[in-house]
Amino acid sequence: MTTASAEPPPRRAESPSRRPQGGPPLLAPVLAFAVLTVAYVIVNRSTPHLDATGADVLRYASAHRTTVKAGSLLLFASSVPLALTAAILYRRLRALGITAPGSAITLVGGVLASSALALSGMFGWAGGRLSSDGGPALARVLADLSFLAGGPAYATTFALLMAGISVTGLLAGLLPRALAWPGLALAAVGVVSELTLVADAFQYLLPIARFGGLLWLVIVAVKLPRTRPSRHQ
Repeated sequence: MTTASAEPPPRRAESPSRRPQGGPPLLAPVLAFAVLTVAYVIVNRSTPHLDATGADVLRYASAHRTTVKAGSLLLFASSVPLALTAAILYRRLRALGITAPGSAITLVGGVLASSALALSGMFGWAGGRLSSDGGPALARVLADLSFLAGGPAYATTFALLMAGISVTGLLAGLLPRALAWPGLALAAVGVVSELTLVADAFQYLLPIARFGGLLWLVIVAVKLPRTRPSRHQ
């Protein structure tokens, strides 16, 4: 008497292995942010300084309405790729297995810095709409608010983004030390630059944090890996 041969259980279809996604290209929004920032600086190069009187600010705004509005538009527009950069950096760090607060600090710092640029652009645009009889005091206030948002507020919050990437890149080995340590130094400069609110002598730190941080961010966009390097014992 023959026994029926047992049929092997049906095999489940194997799902293809899912590779961690690092998000969209990082360099594209970083370069867009850099181009818009440089364009804004070129357009706004003749803007009255902080020591200018309200009458001087109002006179300049009345005579250069198109220039003021164009600079405000460029500054506001630059906030968009910066926000995208922060989101992509956060996603990239998470895909690389980073669960420490560094990834969240990077995101928060980037979003806050983007918001500061947007506010600075809006204050600048409002100042460019003042008529000749708008009042020197109001012109000076709007110019100060634009400076505070795009200067100390931006530098301080952008420092959070730089610190988040630098510390994470240093501890996890994602960035070369020659890139991570300058990032921490620039972050420290950005934090100290908030003392501009109490002493004008610290104003010279603002362009260091802004343009040094911009150049550093471009290099990070090139160097930050999509996959975490394996460490062989």
